[in-house]
Formats: sequence, structure tokens, C-alpha cells
Amino acid sequence: MRNGTLIKQVMAQVNAEIAARRYFPGMRIPSVRAQAKALGVSVSTVVEAYERLVAEGAIVSRRGAGYYVSGPVAPLALMEIGPKLDLNVDPLWVSRQSLESDQTALKPGCGWLPASWMLEEGVRRALRAQARGATLELTEYATPLGHPALRQYLARRMAEVGIEASPEQIMLTESGTQAIDLICRFLLEPGDRVLVDDPCYFNFHALLKAHQVQVIGVPYTPNGPDVGMFEAAMEMHKPRLYITNSGIHNPTGATLSPLIAHRLLKIIESHEMVVIEDDIFGDFEHTHAPRLAAFDGLSKVVHIGSFSKTVSASIRCGYIAARSEWIDGLADLKIATAFGGGRLAADLIFKVVTSGGYRKHMDSIRLRLEEEMNRVASRLQDMNIIPAILPKAGMFLWCRLPKGIDAAMVARSCLSDGVVLAPGNSFSHSLSAGDFLRFNVSQCADEKVFTVLSHALGRISPLLEIN
Repeated sequence: MRNGTLIKQVMAQVNAEIAARRYFPGMRIPSVRAQAKALGVSVSTVVEAYERLVAEGAIVSRRGAGYYVSGPVAPLALMEIGPKLDLNVDPLWVSRQSLESDQTALKPGCGWLPASWMLEEGVRRALRAQARGATLELTEYATPLGHPALRQYLARRMAEVGIEASPEQIMLTESGTQAIDLICRFLLEPGDRVLVDDPCYFNFHALLKAHQVQVIGVPYTPNGPDVGMFEAAMEMHKPRLYITNSGIHNPTGATLSPLIAHRLLKIIESHEMVVIEDDIFGDFEHTHAPRLAAFDGLSKVVHIGSFSKTVSASIRCGYIAARSEWIDGLADLKIATAFGGGRLAADLIFKVVTSGGYRKHMDSIRLRLEEEMNRVASRLQDMNIIPAILPKAGMFLWCRLPKGIDAAMVARSCLSDGVVLAPGNSFSHSLSAGDFLRFNVSQCADEKVFTVLSHALGRISPLLEIN
């Protein structure tokens, strides 16, 4: 390989470390000899690369002291943090494909219901009522904790799953993602360790990157996290936070068992760790799974959720339920980062969920999802794509592909034919789910999904035989 190419590679490596904020302004970078040894190149190659970086202003040379990063801190580039991933499994890229694809694209890999399944008429009725309502709801900032009546409703709904939370222990947010972001700001510092399920919702990975923490994955089973691995991770890493779903798990569709819930809380009891329990899929359950917040009494568990999956993703409204002494601090953070929030979305959500139509609508959605779950699972099994479990409720099927088939390759092939899939390694911190795909059964009504998928498998299988 020519020396000029090696020089560019060294420069790219240093620039990547600066972009990922592993090298900060004023920080000394590895010496010429250390860098040469680490990258397996000659000392003269590194000297030339460093001198070019000095000429570009990226680093400065201090006689007798080495080379240092110059200038202000680099803008945060999330894709530069952590190992380089195939775009088809990078959480940010996968999210972009689901959000940016045009209306003709089919999205069996996305995480929401089709528009035709949503309570559109209920939203329209609520909007008409809002237009006739009080001027304050249309024009003013919300109070720090948000819509009082919606918080009372949430307190009653949490009581149905055994969570005791007064309205004063509940704060509304702009979304479930903002809820997690605020809690991370409240509890974490860069470098802290955070446990996640492996696999878990892929945007957890992206959000934790933004907080520059160390992520530790714990294998997830059909009944919850692997307790032995969880306990070992607690002892070894002393994490500050654990983020999970304990209603319907994303992406596996599994539900937490009472035994695993009790064992987890027993382990957590003796550690300084907080749990974020994301309950965004709770309204899809036929019968309620255990909630960690119910067993724990909101002592070390913070319970969050939103309405984007059941009412509308266009109406941004989430919530946090936490111990009383934390709510003021979280409210201050909310004011600092988003000021007062809006009244409109929370009032609209309240009108929709307290209408007579919402419960009936969700009853029909649960039955419809159950029918689609069985239909889609059967269709996939005919293609030798096997669900890891058949979930009790929800929209997700976590499926293993035929032996030797790489999910990223399948996703890449299907994307070219207008079908957006969610490959397993976008959910897996350990990148151990390369032969898995997550299917949203509500988004699989069009026969084209299975036709395109079958063609992709047919194209890839001969390549495996050749290799």
C-alpha cells in the first residue's frame, strides 16, 4: 500500500478520535512512536500525518512535549462514537430510513401502527373541541409538571398495574424519548456505566451515545434479562442506570415474569443504581405483566411512557413518574432545556384517552394485533424465518433467519425494492443478533412484504453456497 494512503489513514484515525470527543482540545494525542505501533505503520508515516494535521489546524506541535488537539471541542457526531457499524444496523441510520422513506415504502421494520389503524376520528373530535375551548389551552405555556387532569388520569391508570403515584409525582414531557433524556441528564455524567437489554430498542443506543456513557448489554430471555449475567454485570461494572421495557419488550415481544422481577429488584436493592422502566406498549397488553415500579414503589425505579404508539406520533406527549424528591429537579431540567412545554398536546391527549371511544378502540387493536401476529408468524415460518417466541401481545415478532443468512444483507436488498426492515444488530449492543429481524405485524398486510423478502433470501442463499 502506498505511503500516501497510509498517511491519510493515520490522519483519518486522529480526526475520528477528535470527532468522537475521545480527544479533547488541549489533550495530548499519542506520541509518534506509540501511534506508529498502534496502527502498524512506520514512524515517518505518522510524523508526516501529524505535520499535515498541524497544517490543517487540527492539532498543534509543542517542542519537546508532543502534539495536542487544538481549537474548540468538535461538534457532537453520534455516528463517530463507538465502533463503526454497517449503515444497515446503525441505530440512527435505521431510524432515518423509517422516518424519511416516502409514503409508497412498506415498513415492516418500523415501530408504530399504520395510520389506518389509529384513532383518527377520535383525534379529529378532540381537535374540534379544542378549537372551541379556552384561549389559555391554545396560547399559553404549560405549568412545569403539565396538564393536571392528564396527570390525575395517569395516576389512576398506573394504579391499575399496581404503581402508586400521586399526580404530584408525575411530570409530563414532550415525548418518551425526552423523558429518558431528562432522566439521563439528571443522573448521569459522561463515562458512567449503563445497563441495557441485549437486544433492546435501538434508539436507546443512540440516546446513550449522546450522553457519552459506557453501555453494557445483558442478554434478554423470554422471561426477562438473564439474572446471572445481570448480577455479574452489576458486580463488575457498578452501573448507574438500567433501561428496560417490562410490559411488552422491544424488540422481542417478551414479558417480564414475576419471579425475574423479584430477583432483579433483590439484586438492585444493594446497589446504587436506578431503573428506567419504559411502558410505552402497556395499552397493547391483554393482561398486565409485572411492573418493576409496582414492586419497588418508585424508590429506585422511574416509570415513563408516552402516547405515540396508541393515539398519534404527531401529538408529542410523554410522562415521568418518579419519587417525590426527584420531581422538582426534573422539572427544573425540563424548564432549562424546553422551558414550559405546551398545553395543546397534553390537552388533546387527555380529551382522546378519556373519551368513550379510546378503550373500545384499544380493545379492537389488541384483537387485530393478535390475528396479525398469528398470520404473519405462519407466513414467516413457511419461509423458514422462525419467531424466537410467539408474544402474548403487542406488534413485534423477533425472528431468526435461515442458517447463514445475514440480516443486514437482507435489509439492504429489501430496501432497494421499497421495503424497510429492522436487522437484529441494530438492537444488539454485542452485535450478536446478525441473523435476526424484527417484524411489526401490523405493517405486514401488503403481500409485497413477503414477496420482496422471499426474493432477497433467494438472491442471498446462492451467494452463501458460492462462498
